[in-house]
Amino acid sequence: MHSWSIPVLVLLASIVLLYLRGWRRLHMAFPGVWLPWRPAAFVAGMLLWLAASGSPLALLDHHYLTAHMVQHLLLMTVAAPLILLGGPVITLLHGLPAGIAGLFHRRAAHCLASVLTHPVFCWLASTAVVIGWHIPAVFQSGMRSGAGHAVEQLCFLAGGILFWWPVIQPWPAVAKWPLWSIPLYLFLAALPCDALSAFLCLCNRVVYPYYLLAPHSSLVAALNDQDCAGALMWVWVTFAYLFPAAGLTFRLLSPEKRFVEKPVAGGNNRRG
Repeated sequence: MHSWSIPVLVLLASIVLLYLRGWRRLHMAFPGVWLPWRPAAFVAGMLLWLAASGSPLALLDHHYLTAHMVQHLLLMTVAAPLILLGGPVITLLHGLPAGIAGLFHRRAAHCLASVLTHPVFCWLASTAVVIGWHIPAVFQSGMRSGAGHAVEQLCFLAGGILFWWPVIQPWPAVAKWPLWSIPLYLFLAALPCDALSAFLCLCNRVVYPYYLLAPHSSLVAALNDQDCAGALMWVWVTFAYLFPAAGLTFRLLSPEKRFVEKPVAGGNNRRG
């Protein structure tokens, strides 16, 4: 494990305990709302964060770009949505002492939250994380430093949480944009990832010289690894982004839509 894995483990355990404390309070107050699947989803997302940052996968990513890509994809497209399905904000706030939690109810905090969760900001922030950390100079600096690598992974997790917020709308958040905009949002988000993955597959040169220095590496092996990483990103992102977009589009075009009240995006105004 990396030297920074223990601090990550302590941080993760502290967040989970805080969440479970808040969930217990909410579940006792509203037993029909905070059902057990929510903490299960949240804990699963946190465990995936640990798997990506502190498991043997974290060692392989220094040898193979494909393993590095798996880390990023797990954090952004699996761990992040699972964490959001757990309703983390309200639950963590109820786990904090009253004095600290009160700070988040101030007007300035609400204004900041409205900006951070706006779809335009979420799209720009998540896209900046993906493209920014794949700039060769930035990528190289992150791989050569344990602390830099930890920051990189935190950025991908935070970027994933921001990205999926408008799609999942974790309860009790209420969507302020129409449902039809979400498939468009997902489609546009897939374009930068597709462009990056196509570049990795088709450029015919090693973009990240770091992997030429890995043990038993060679130019051919590094190129094959890069092609595999690019293809993995291309396929994974297509399924992760466009499948929900297709599902939402089907929902919008469903005949039943004519006879029911307009739902909030993702149906997250429902209890449980």
